[in-house]
Amino acid sequence: MADRQSLSLRRLKQFQPLNRLTDDQLVLLAHRAERRTHNVGERVMERGVRDGLEYFLITGAVELESPDGRQLTIDAGTDKALNPIARLQPRMYDVTAVEYCEFLVVEQEVLGQMLRSAPALQSEMQSSDAVDDETEENHLLMEFYAELRSNQVRLPSVPDVAWKVRRIVDREDTSAGDVATAISADPAIAVKLVRACNSPLYRGLGEVHNVRDAVIRLGMQTTRQLVTVFAMQEVFKTRRASLQAHMEQLWRHSREVAALSRVLAEHATRIDPEQAMLAGLLHDIGVVPILVQAEHHPKLFADEKNLRHAVADLRADIGCAVLENWAFPKAFVDVARYAEDWHHECPEPEPQLADVVIVAQLHSMIGSGQNDQLPPFEQVPAWQRLGELDLNASRSLQLLSEAREKVDEVHKLLSIR
Repeated sequence: MADRQSLSLRRLKQFQPLNRLTDDQLVLLAHRAERRTHNVGERVMERGVRDGLEYFLITGAVELESPDGRQLTIDAGTDKALNPIARLQPRMYDVTAVEYCEFLVVEQEVLGQMLRSAPALQSEMQSSDAVDDETEENHLLMEFYAELRSNQVRLPSVPDVAWKVRRIVDREDTSAGDVATAISADPAIAVKLVRACNSPLYRGLGEVHNVRDAVIRLGMQTTRQLVTVFAMQEVFKTRRASLQAHMEQLWRHSREVAALSRVLAEHATRIDPEQAMLAGLLHDIGVVPILVQAEHHPKLFADEKNLRHAVADLRADIGCAVLENWAFPKAFVDVARYAEDWHHECPEPEPQLADVVIVAQLHSMIGSGQNDQLPPFEQVPAWQRLGELDLNASRSLQLLSEAREKVDEVHKLLSIR
């Protein structure tokens, strides 16, 4: 058996959220944590188990297998291994060692306690009107972060109709009638799908008047994407009026990025436009649990600045957790992780969903007068990757100007009630 790798403070700080802890806390954590090793082929975790542990991959590689058989390999030291492996409880994946592996295993309760006492917000809470980090707001905000980071917050569920349609479409023997039956169980979604089918984006020679004909015209995959799109509006809701305003603003922004993503994918890549539209709609899904959890902290989030800090710091991690929980493909999870990262470079040779959504975000911010916050187009790797398909700065803006009518049509599609 290989020797255990020595764990330095620098190595521990490479992991999320261990980088929030002080050096003293990390020393204590390393003392209280367990070091576990697994040989090739050994099962590390089983789907459905709730063990209350966080696994940080130090060396080796593991394979995650989802309920539908999809597999994902994670190697130590890569971006995918920066967060705890398959962290959601109960476990959503079977995890198997494909190389000799070593883990640092930490109890979630222990980690949560440390995060709650960590002075992690000291630098984040500094502003021109410097806030004393002993204030009640700081303590509450640290507690809020810890709740989210230590899996104490319930993630939103995929709306039933979207989940059922996805599963039915994935079956080999599925017919248009089977899909239509599942959709018709939700009359609101059924109406939206028929209206979408008759919209300028999908309209054929004549109108369709029932769900089955709509499924036949759209095709299985487009139907699945659109049903998920329409169902998402139910997720963007909160019970507190002040936070609902933020949720509605988030929904408007998500619709705009979805519309721009669809047009960019259609004109500048070989990516399926409906996939791009859904990715754009979901790029900020991590903000939803933050706003929902903020309902329980009304005093804390009476200060808008606290909410902005929480959203900026947590949106990517929580978004990835949501989409992993919903069993979305890696390409969608990457969108949630990198949508706000102008300097992200996809390793794949072809443009990916994340590239499209990043460029759509650029155009969305330009359209809303936020140019001063943006880097030059030519410094954004995602834009350069789309540029390989004949998209340059002037062409990019010209394309979206010429396609404004189509962007408006997508907006109308996403606003169907």
